[in-house]
Amino acid sequence: MQCFSLRLGLPPRVEGIGVGVHGTASDHDTFLLPDLWQFHLYRYTARLTVADTAHTIRPGTVSLVPPGTRVQYHYRGRSEHLYVHLALSDGGEPITVPAVQDAGAQAAELADRLLTAIAVRPRTPAWTVAEVWSALWRVAHLPRPADVSARHAVAVAMAHIDSHLAEPLPVPGVAEVAGVSHNHLIRLFRAETGDTVVAYIRRRRMERAAHLLRETTLPIATVAASVGIADLQAFNKICRRELGASPRAIRDGTGVPGQRHGSA
Repeated sequence: MQCFSLRLGLPPRVEGIGVGVHGTASDHDTFLLPDLWQFHLYRYTARLTVADTAHTIRPGTVSLVPPGTRVQYHYRGRSEHLYVHLALSDGGEPITVPAVQDAGAQAAELADRLLTAIAVRPRTPAWTVAEVWSALWRVAHLPRPADVSARHAVAVAMAHIDSHLAEPLPVPGVAEVAGVSHNHLIRLFRAETGDTVVAYIRRRRMERAAHLLRETTLPIATVAASVGIADLQAFNKICRRELGASPRAIRDGTGVPGQRHGSA
């Protein structure tokens, strides 16, 4: 993926902003801004080459290209986009941003911000800067395809675990449901939650058990079975280790200060 580094710790200096219309006189354009960044939100399908890397742009695609970088467009007829030509300061930590990415569900809000920035510039240029700065921060933190995929896999895995706490939950089986390999799920889980899959399963079982012990009158054996631990002796040991008290002490409120049970 083609990416560039930028800093957004200070507001940009907006040198040009507007609605660009291309593809009417020629089906291609080539240009370069020596000293300014190019920020575009597209409303058409075309081919864009940034330096030597080709991209397909579609409605909702955004591009962010640094100064001194040559861009080439190949249009398919009349093509309209929102553009900002701007200078960025050296303030703040560097952020790595893809040159071209899909704004997805945020495309409409980005368009609203840029259109507002265009409309208010003659009267209130500071407002224009604020809108452009906000839009840049949003673009810099758009979810990447790999991030979306990772979060989706982990979310599916979590939902499956929470729905099947009474059943065996081998990690390879959870990974299969999430649509990823065993090892990949382990890596994704660690990256997304800071925990292992096994630790998450254990924690969710104990959270469910503690809730049922405190807030219901279900028999302790039923509580144990509902979280996938049929052996009462094993359940007692796990409760002592993970919750710091026996199941009966948790139910009575003597093992977990401030807790009391209700009725089912």
